[in-house]
Amino acid sequence: MNIASSDVTVPPARPAPPSVHALPNGLAAFLVFFSSGAVLVLETVALRLVGPYVGVTLQVTSSVIGIALAAIAYGAWSGGWLADRRDPRPLLAPALVLAGIATAITLPVVRYAGEVLRGGAASAILLLVALAVFVPAMLLAAVTPLVVKLQLADLRRTGQVVGRLSGIGTLGGITATLLTGFVLVAALPSTVILLALAVALGVTGLGLGWYLRRQVRAELPGPARAPAALAVLGLVGAGLTTVAPNPCDIETAYHCARVATDPARASGRTLLLNSAQHSYVDLADPRHLEYAYTKWFGAVTDVVAPAGQRLDALHLGGGGFTVPRYLTATRPGTDNLVFEIDGGLIELGERELGVRQGPDLRAVTGDARMLVAGEPTDSRDLVVGDAFGHLVVPWHLATREMAADIRRVTRPNGVYVQNVIDYPPLRFIRSELATVGAEFPHVALIAPPEALVGEQGSNFVIVASDAPLPLDAIRARLAEVDAQVSLVSDAELDGFVDDALVLTDDFAPVDQLLATA
Repeated sequence: MNIASSDVTVPPARPAPPSVHALPNGLAAFLVFFSSGAVLVLETVALRLVGPYVGVTLQVTSSVIGIALAAIAYGAWSGGWLADRRDPRPLLAPALVLAGIATAITLPVVRYAGEVLRGGAASAILLLVALAVFVPAMLLAAVTPLVVKLQLADLRRTGQVVGRLSGIGTLGGITATLLTGFVLVAALPSTVILLALAVALGVTGLGLGWYLRRQVRAELPGPARAPAALAVLGLVGAGLTTVAPNPCDIETAYHCARVATDPARASGRTLLLNSAQHSYVDLADPRHLEYAYTKWFGAVTDVVAPAGQRLDALHLGGGGFTVPRYLTATRPGTDNLVFEIDGGLIELGERELGVRQGPDLRAVTGDARMLVAGEPTDSRDLVVGDAFGHLVVPWHLATREMAADIRRVTRPNGVYVQNVIDYPPLRFIRSELATVGAEFPHVALIAPPEALVGEQGSNFVIVASDAPLPLDAIRARLAEVDAQVSLVSDAELDGFVDDALVLTDDFAPVDQLLATA
């Protein structure tokens, strides 16, 4: 018997009743926002944690981003897998508490492991970053799929629920990134940031567990003592931080900084940034130049401007302010303008390294690339390039466009000297010479003979000018301060540079050129 379709009455669809397991929308949004934000706090602070041991290079930054993304991927996958097999409610609070414990333990783990992996190759960088980020980030990434599962009460609103919570998680990450980068890192040490985050995660997890037990009016699976035991474990982990080796006296916005007294010279002070020797100053004698490259700087200056002749000098990078103090002592009346991106180093220099600002020394906080652009044309007799991120010249200070701006600021008879660190096969110093030579018609290079033939890494000092350089006088002065160093110019320098890449704002692979492998 056939029944016409018009004879069939289809009852109207009724919305599915809300799930008794769903969290209040506000609580669900908070958990996703908070856990996603915590991951980005970890990722941002991880750069500061590992920097003293493996530097702050493109490879390190890429490792932090890559490991964090891997942790998010594994956490989201495992959280979703568990949510389909168990009631997510008993899992949420432990995930947050465990993430808090892992965050607290990160500090001593990285500091002990960092001493072993210090200065290692790519595998050491990846391992240290993984120790800093992976476990807590994976646990936090599992929270979102657990919350989503609880909120999916109506299959017709799946897209809306998933989209809303995904958007909230993204907003949490954005908020945490901006807050950490602009406020927290500038105001607080990494230790304080991570321990505060660990406490916040632990308290949130314990509070959530208490709320969920009240909600279902029954004990969730697992003994009630478990969260408390986990909290105690977290406190023990955090306590290890107090005995873990700390490479910093202070943390600035960019560096882990420490000032060490020279045991062989009571007035000598060494500035270490991210555990690397950066500057040396003699508090009693600003004329004393300890490091070879500063002696080379001094030799060039002694030739182009005899002692007592004042200069208008611009310094790209302050560090320990060794060269500005030397010029002030040897050439009274010199105007030293120092561009230092890290205001914390300026304060440290004033407090511990004998820096005194006044008519002969002015320190300006900011990025040298931006600040040089605002300097008047033909305003400086001497420009000193000595800016580093760890042991690497920041790429945007190594390009032809930067060299052109430095040439604009330098007077026709003025001189530009730039400190570069490179290692065999010396790709970066060759490219930087080609880059500077593309703007300045007269260029020379100061370096140890062993470094020039690729037998060792070293400091290299580039000397450049619009006017012909007094090469014989510079060579003679160098022989007085460092008999082992060479001055390379003209055809010999052309042969050394060969067909090296000229770095530009569009293409400046500084970190890759510095890679030794």
